[in-house]
Amino acid sequence: MQHTDGLLFAYKLDGNGGGVPLDWNDIREWKPEDGVLWIHLDRTGDEANEWMREYTGLDDATASALLISTANRPRVQAIGDGLMVIMRGINMNPDDEPDDMVGLHMWIDSKRIITLRRRRLMAGAQIEEQLRSGHGPHNSSEFLSRISDLLMQAIVPVIDDLDDKVDELQAELIETSDTSLRSRLQNIRQKAINLRRYLAPQRDALSRFQTEPIQWLTDLDRAYLRETADRTLRIVEDLDSIRERAAVAQDELNNRMNERMNRTMYVLTVVAALLLPPSLLTGLFGINVAGMPGVDTEWSFALIAISIPILAVVEFIVLRWLKWI
Repeated sequence: MQHTDGLLFAYKLDGNGGGVPLDWNDIREWKPEDGVLWIHLDRTGDEANEWMREYTGLDDATASALLISTANRPRVQAIGDGLMVIMRGINMNPDDEPDDMVGLHMWIDSKRIITLRRRRLMAGAQIEEQLRSGHGPHNSSEFLSRISDLLMQAIVPVIDDLDDKVDELQAELIETSDTSLRSRLQNIRQKAINLRRYLAPQRDALSRFQTEPIQWLTDLDRAYLRETADRTLRIVEDLDSIRERAAVAQDELNNRMNERMNRTMYVLTVVAALLLPPSLLTGLFGINVAGMPGVDTEWSFALIAISIPILAVVEFIVLRWLKWI
């Protein structure tokens, strides 16, 4: 669904796990004493851009970072009593690759939550569903810990799938040296690199929640965020393991292919060496000049024909004695 104005949905949290849906008019009339506001925006919407710059009270640098930043490197920055958070989630959109991670930009303070994205991200829809069912976050602190946890939960199946694929390719490598394995291993390594590119700084960003002096962030939610950071660390370690195992399997495949090629070249070299003297002999007796011996002798062809295999056998014995073959 296209949202030309940029508003995906908005809720006023009731503090008991539920929320009241809001539209643009309600958002503009909202006051901090009304309760915690959560507004989820599409960064490409014109009205969303105008509201972010004119009505949020955020400085231009913060608003620009949330709206038009293209780097999307995960980070956390405390600004006054609020947090600017940039995180990444798995891309589950049709025809997209999961490792092409989607950026989620957030501004969170004690009374207001603003989340922005360009491409669809499941974590926002999951929080909305929780609010509709009455089991959503009660405040800004709980919202931050929940959405961080949901982002990481979506990554785990992708990592498990990559791990299983590496296991399958390693098993196939025992039975076959099919060259198609090389491209499949390279694909897995590339996916692991792409995921690690964002998850490693995301781990560091999650760790920042433990040190930022934010009063509204509760000790319980700090503990949840610490657990999420630890889980992210384990995921990064798993990605390193997947990448290394794929590299080892690819090296093994390359070694097998090189060994097979060397064996083929060895056989061709031996055959060429065995045929070199007979080729020289036949070439020498094939020239059409006067004085060639045996031209007028009937048994000369038979003698040469017999001498050629004898010469090859003698050469083979000499090469074996020299341990060249």
